[in-house]
Amino acid sequence: MIISVILIPFIAGILIPVIPFKKRWQKEIFLEMAVVANSVLVWYLLLHHSDSTFLLAHFTGNLNISFRVDGMSMVFAGLVSFLWPFATLYAFEYMTREKHENVFFLFYTLTYGVTLGIAFAANLLTMYFFYELLTLVTVPLVMHTLTREAVLASRKYLYYSLGGAAFAFIGLIMVIVYGSTTDFILGGVFDPAKIAGHTDVLLLIYVMAFMGFGVKAAVCPLNSWLPQARVAPTPVPALLHAVAVVKAGAFAILRLTYYSFGTDFLRGTWAQTVVMIVVMFTIVYGCSRAVKETHLKRRLAYSTISNLSYILFGAVIMTPLGLAGALTHLVFHALMKICSFFCAGAIMHQTDRHYVHQLNGLGYKMPCIFGIFTISALALMGVPGLAGFVSKWNLAQAAVDSGNPLAWGGIACLLISALLTAIYMLTMVVRAFFPGKDFDYSTVAEAKDPNWKMLLPLFVFTLCIIGFGLYSQPIVNFFNDVAGGGV
Repeated sequence: MIISVILIPFIAGILIPVIPFKKRWQKEIFLEMAVVANSVLVWYLLLHHSDSTFLLAHFTGNLNISFRVDGMSMVFAGLVSFLWPFATLYAFEYMTREKHENVFFLFYTLTYGVTLGIAFAANLLTMYFFYELLTLVTVPLVMHTLTREAVLASRKYLYYSLGGAAFAFIGLIMVIVYGSTTDFILGGVFDPAKIAGHTDVLLLIYVMAFMGFGVKAAVCPLNSWLPQARVAPTPVPALLHAVAVVKAGAFAILRLTYYSFGTDFLRGTWAQTVVMIVVMFTIVYGCSRAVKETHLKRRLAYSTISNLSYILFGAVIMTPLGLAGALTHLVFHALMKICSFFCAGAIMHQTDRHYVHQLNGLGYKMPCIFGIFTISALALMGVPGLAGFVSKWNLAQAAVDSGNPLAWGGIACLLISALLTAIYMLTMVVRAFFPGKDFDYSTVAEAKDPNWKMLLPLFVFTLCIIGFGLYSQPIVNFFNDVAGGGV
């Protein structure tokens, strides 16, 4: 069944430009049914999984392409399969004003299957294969509009991704050479007899592989491709930022750290110090740039750079609580970010306004969109009662529990980030609802909330943000079980 849930999006995507749909709604129904059916199969697989590994291809020794359902894959695959049907529904309405719709949905759906391949990968080689494939299927999405800006953005994304993958490949080689297996095993796979005398080299390779996978996770200084990718249609950056690309990078780093190299090998070393400093700098850098940015989607892109490093901060704490905190923010940030990006897309779709200063007064004409945007903004700030607070609190607890003095610096970075997030997010909210007494509301007379295809996903995500904020204990307990090896 694992192969089925990976292949179905491939088949559905390929059929989109092939089937001669007479009406647009026929294509929408076909694609939505395919995506929903696949998501149902994914959740059935997660709820009824076994510990067995599905071997697709064996090359030599311990090198093979294989898939398995474990705690980590349950988290990532569950998240992806939950978000994708709603994102597809949103995309139907958004793409009505875009060209080359069939090509867009082809690669959009292929990305679903590839991301599931990353989630269900049983070993580092399999994950690396789908990680590279993810680059190939998302480049056409970034360059979709075929403008000069889009082509340059896609080229930069491709170069950065391939360069990062080269460094990640070195990490893969080291795991093959010095590990007992390439399979993901909580605690790492290095053979003590093999690594004797090679510790510093392996630590250097870990830092290189961390930065390699960190390209997609948008760590400094390898993140300039992400703000430029906003030129793609909004459903693309929403998935880039919320679930597919940047989350795949963060997920790969979690696998690399906890399941390949192992925290016992890394914790307390200079390598941990280096990556922790990089992560903390990225947290502050991203939100600092967001404050200065005037373009709506670019501001949210820099916000993603900052918030993605929250996940990585949990990774580099290198404790079970750190992993649990990272998984919590991986899921909750996806909901918050896709919500804010979809709101931004709705604003652009309905009003053709792209800059922060153009939001004045829109809150009264688009109350649903800006109400939802306000909730996502408060959640990203970490306001109690919303999902963002839960994940940030868990990360702070993990930092304190770790006993690492440098981790306290991470807590300071989280607080600075919360303050700056309040500035760059609430600025937009205030402009929308409080434009000033002299504001001429006739300038926004044409604005209105979008139709149900855009609003339904946003309402669902908002309910999740509130629901997890008020009652998160069951899912947090699940993440703790995953981090402890109980799932």
